[in-house]
Amino acid sequence: MSERRDIDLPKLKARLEERHTELRKLIEGSKESRGVVELDQTRQGRLSRIDALQGQAMAQEAERRRQGELKRIDAALGRIASGDYGYCLSCDEEIAAKRLEFDPSVSLCVDCTAESGG
Repeated sequence: MSERRDIDLPKLKARLEERHTELRKLIEGSKESRGVVELDQTRQGRLSRIDALQGQAMAQEAERRRQGELKRIDAALGRIASGDYGYCLSCDEEIAAKRLEFDPSVSLCVDCTAESGG
């Protein structure tokens, strides 16, 4: 594949790396909220326990999403290193520059994304 001249690859790479670092910090900082919820009925009421369980579930879902985003970022950085960045993983066509600017970790063009239901 030829090098894309319509995208600012160093800028997109920097954005990916910055977001990667940010996500790692968020993951590290949210460990406690994802931990085991203590269900001691003598220390807190039923509604407080329900709130704690809901908070834990929300923190776990946020963690799942962050891990997914990290995987997409790592894959995008790998494509940059291999020279495949900016091309659709499905059809090998160029991904629109504006799409990459919006989300530098995107791996499919608009048409293939629509076909995959994503």
